[in-house]
Amino acid sequence: MATDVDVFLRRLAQELRPRAHQSADMLLRRMRGELPELWEYEELASLALEETAAHVTAFLDVLENGLDVTLSETPPTAVEVARGFARSGVPVSMLLRAYRLGHVGLLQLAQETAARLTDDWELINAAWMRLMSMGFEYVDRGSEQVVAAYQKERDLLLQRRLMLTNEASTRIGTTLDTARTCQELADVGTEDFADLVTVDLLDSVLRDETAYPSPDAPVLCRIAQQSVLEGCPDSAVATGARHTYPEGSHPARALADRQSLLHRITASDVPAWLAPSEDERHALRVHGFHSALLVPLHARGHTLGLAEFFRHRTAAPFDDDDLLLAQEIASRAAVYIDNARRYTHERSTALTLQRSLLPQRAVEQSAVETASRYLPSGSRAGVGGDWYDVIPLSGARVALVVGDVVGRGLHAAATMGRLRTAVRAFADIDLMPDELLTHLDDVVIRLQREEAQEAGETSATCLYAVYDPVSRLCSLASAGHVLPAVVTPPAAGADAVDSRAVDFPDMPIGPPLGLGGLPFETTQFELPEGSLLALYTDGLIASRTRDVDTARTLLCDILAEASASASAKSAVSPESPESPDEICDRVLAALLPSHPSDDVALLVARTRALDPGQVATLDIPSDAAAVAEARGFASEKLTGWGLEELSFVTELVVSELVTNAIRYGKGPIQLRLILQSTLTCEVSDASSTAPHLRRARTFDEGGRGLLLVAQLTERWGARHNREGKVIWAEQALPAKESAASLV
Repeated sequence: MATDVDVFLRRLAQELRPRAHQSADMLLRRMRGELPELWEYEELASLALEETAAHVTAFLDVLENGLDVTLSETPPTAVEVARGFARSGVPVSMLLRAYRLGHVGLLQLAQETAARLTDDWELINAAWMRLMSMGFEYVDRGSEQVVAAYQKERDLLLQRRLMLTNEASTRIGTTLDTARTCQELADVGTEDFADLVTVDLLDSVLRDETAYPSPDAPVLCRIAQQSVLEGCPDSAVATGARHTYPEGSHPARALADRQSLLHRITASDVPAWLAPSEDERHALRVHGFHSALLVPLHARGHTLGLAEFFRHRTAAPFDDDDLLLAQEIASRAAVYIDNARRYTHERSTALTLQRSLLPQRAVEQSAVETASRYLPSGSRAGVGGDWYDVIPLSGARVALVVGDVVGRGLHAAATMGRLRTAVRAFADIDLMPDELLTHLDDVVIRLQREEAQEAGETSATCLYAVYDPVSRLCSLASAGHVLPAVVTPPAAGADAVDSRAVDFPDMPIGPPLGLGGLPFETTQFELPEGSLLALYTDGLIASRTRDVDTARTLLCDILAEASASASAKSAVSPESPESPDEICDRVLAALLPSHPSDDVALLVARTRALDPGQVATLDIPSDAAAVAEARGFASEKLTGWGLEELSFVTELVVSELVTNAIRYGKGPIQLRLILQSTLTCEVSDASSTAPHLRRARTFDEGGRGLLLVAQLTERWGARHNREGKVIWAEQALPAKESAASLV
């Protein structure tokens, strides 16, 4: 009987083989009715007929040739379909159900054919039992192999997703730049996940960094996008363009509801929000867009924008697992984007405040020619509190200041502004450098007491220098600040390069501001005309890649070269020497990378000296009769300078100041007239008592002199020094004389 069954099964296989493809098609129709959800996946549907026909053929080979069914190999197309199920997110249970349905259908087909071949029901029953046994063996064997292929593909998919998540955590947020962070999200998303990624941020968020607007009917800006196709030809919106999504569209709903969406796209129904025009819809059909993930970017409870992931080159559509992965990547990126947005806002605010508190233009003074630079930090630490200043003082002198507040951000910038204002106030009363820093130290200590603990301890460094073009004397003191570089021009007749003199003053550096109770010292030295002073903050020479000594040597070389070239030019040609502006540019180009790690303030000054003919000095005895001599001396000098029209006011000023010095001061007394951009009249004596304005009563014989001086001159004041005090008053020159005095 067994032989008869083998022969009958062979005959049955031969009968079915010519109709194998037709049989497979019939089985597919049955399965389509039972499992319609499988046919939503076009890739799987296209392989289903080929796979079913391969299974029918393989099973017929077993029947016809009497093969051992336990040794049969699953057709390659079946393994590919199993992998496709895994990539598409189809549950493995649905895969096994499809196998069972196919098995039942094939057995029913064989049973119908067997009834047509014989009327021997005993043979048919025996053959049916054999078919049942072999069919179950074939299905079990095939199920094991396709499940293994399914699980392997699923494991690979999960591994790729884990790798993508790790990539996102390491490659997104490498900088605190909003656009760069968005581009990093787009770049990571197109690596083995999506074929096109676009990142839009709410335009209102970009324009107003302090607000999180409602996403209802939003205007978005395309910040970044990336495609597997060169140049993003599959995107209808260009990077940087502003656009909106129609109300009720899928992206608008995702933003309004703050819910991520998985959207299927068919060739017959390309949404208008994705391609507004017919040409754009045609292009998307050509590309084959078939699915999209719309993921709002949330950070700290607010919506910042929308990330969109599309597939067209990848055959498998997005599934729910892909949506979860996209949400994971987007949520991490949103935090980084919000960090970058906040940092950009704070940095922009601090930088704006910083620049507004620094000098906006060079002040008019004749003592030095100056140029300055301020470079904010390029690191994540934020803008610091570096500052510089050039302050005109009485007697044609000028103060050069550079300082650095410890810390970063708005607090440092605001503190810098307060200290710069304090320095200007103290400079206005002509304090010596060490005295000024002592008062500034008290200001910092007071700020420490007034500020909350969470603001951090306020501390700063400062270098204050005063240069007098009459005596060519430079006085300076340092409160914890790096010393300036001083470049004296080569001696006459010496080799310009070999005789260059670049040095740092040999002077004590006082403690940083804010410690209190420790002294500051003023150092004085004479500077030849044309000397260079380079004042800077430590960000200029401090670097992770170069030690401070190397940087200082490089700075000295640049300054010495500039000084030598200036001397050479002046000796052989009338061309102007290298300007402080050019020196600043050369120093920064040589010492700094494109993005310095710390803020940098640089102030370069070239000294000038007043011609002796522009200064007139007269020693005055402590005798009231000397007042007339002083008036005559002043009148004579003004006549020599061609300023006769200033004689009346000048004689009145000289008379009042000299009289006060004789009456209330101590000898020696000296009158000095200085002609520069203004006419300055100074009277010095050895007394520390300072005069002050008062309102004279009706019958008082005196008390009106200083009031007249204040009314008739541009400025007046007093300054104290080690020898006593100086009372001074300035007058504006006539227009033609003012221009000539500056030549």
